[in-house]
Amino acid sequence: MSAQAFGASMPTHVTLNDVASMAAADENHRYELSPEGVLSVMPPADPEHALLVMRMIFWLASHGYEAEQIAADCGIDVGGGRVPDLTVWAKGMPPRRARSSYAGTSGLLLAVEVVSSGSEIVDRIIKKAEYAKAGIPRYWIVERDGGATVHRNVLNEAGEYEPDQSGPQPLTWLLASAPDIG
Repeated sequence: MSAQAFGASMPTHVTLNDVASMAAADENHRYELSPEGVLSVMPPADPEHALLVMRMIFWLASHGYEAEQIAADCGIDVGGGRVPDLTVWAKGMPPRRARSSYAGTSGLLLAVEVVSSGSEIVDRIIKKAEYAKAGIPRYWIVERDGGATVHRNVLNEAGEYEPDQSGPQPLTWLLASAPDIG
């Protein structure tokens, strides 16, 4: 199909329902929608990215977090539809649909993004602002810098993220400690 033919079949205004339908029909891409209506289409995670997320999932599970509290690639409604690489939910408050197939943020304790080539600005700046505005208490950014540096951010009383007091740490340090998620 040509780009012109594909573009002609796109709606003039993309909604969260449209994005959910596109994602359901295409297992080879991830779809996100900014609150301003900007559609992002990304390839699936590469093996290194997927392994970083799995290491964190196993770490959380080994410290008592239950399966319904940990979700990978769970779409969340933050005014648009974002798909963090990993989310952690309060006990007894698993992700629940809000609009379309995207979960609301009630009970969401932590959103984690693993930075990939091409997602640097979105992960470090745009999603950080959107997640703060949505009131997500913690936001972690995992760099793919050899040491997998984790930047842990905590929402302050002004509704903005500030760096955790211990500063950025390598993922191996984090995995050797107990989760401090709240």
